[in-house]
Amino acid sequence: MVRRMDDRLEGVATFVHVVEAGSFALAAERLRLTRSAVGKAVARLEARLGVRLLQRTTRSQSLTEDGQAYYDYCVRALAELDAAEAMLEGSRQQPRGRLRVSVPIAFGHLCVAPVLMNLARRHPSLSIDISFTDRMVDLVEEGFDIALRIGELRDSTSLAARRLGAQYMSIGASPAYIASHGMPMELDELDGHAVIAYARAGVAAPWDLREASGQTRRIDIRPQLSMDDVQAIAAAAIAGFGLARLPSWLLARYVESGELVMVKGRCSLPAQDIHAIWPKTRYMPPKTRCVIDALAAEIPAMVAD
Repeated sequence: MVRRMDDRLEGVATFVHVVEAGSFALAAERLRLTRSAVGKAVARLEARLGVRLLQRTTRSQSLTEDGQAYYDYCVRALAELDAAEAMLEGSRQQPRGRLRVSVPIAFGHLCVAPVLMNLARRHPSLSIDISFTDRMVDLVEEGFDIALRIGELRDSTSLAARRLGAQYMSIGASPAYIASHGMPMELDELDGHAVIAYARAGVAAPWDLREASGQTRRIDIRPQLSMDDVQAIAAAAIAGFGLARLPSWLLARYVESGELVMVKGRCSLPAQDIHAIWPKTRYMPPKTRCVIDALAAEIPAMVAD
């Protein structure tokens, strides 16, 4: 009986992966198998069932009518197995295992890392690997469990997301700079001020600022200094090089310490949503849920400036 059940389950998960990946090659990559092994597993399943599940050509694949019906049943059966495993894993109470997290550099250092370090202290069986990069990583291909993203999310059917808050941009400067050059009270008064710009590949990002009327106005900036790291921009502002447009949560830290003063608060549009994203699965492991819940509990207050 046990052998018969093993035979019935053989190839089912592989078949489901092939359907959901859309190709044998991508399914093989996700399963870390050869394309040949995946193809043989599906062929054996079809031979055992005595029906063709997939119509295959050199360029495409599609489910047969029998394949669609069988796939629907397989998905429900595997979901039940996943739920059973999740129940058993959840009953251990303590999240455990290795979790890889990708975070933006400045936001990761100042906001995310403290949350994850506190979590690791509370859960000794949880191993957290944090990668700091402003590059948009591919979670599936690069093996990340969770990533933090600031800004618009790209549509993806393979990723799930949870909003953690919004990042606003404000303008600040050092007290010494303001003492020497004056405090600009209106947007028109920004003209002529030295600015430190955020730039990628030598192209400075424009300043789209909100007027008192609520309208958006683009300010022509001519920076002496351009950088691709907001922490470095903050350091240059503290050194007196001019006005800096910074995330409000970052500027607030230096305003509190007295190193910078607020020139214009939450003046830059649009606000950027902050999300935690992770590969979509039928169930969420306790270690993943634990991290996402901790971030959702603490990050909103950090970015509320």
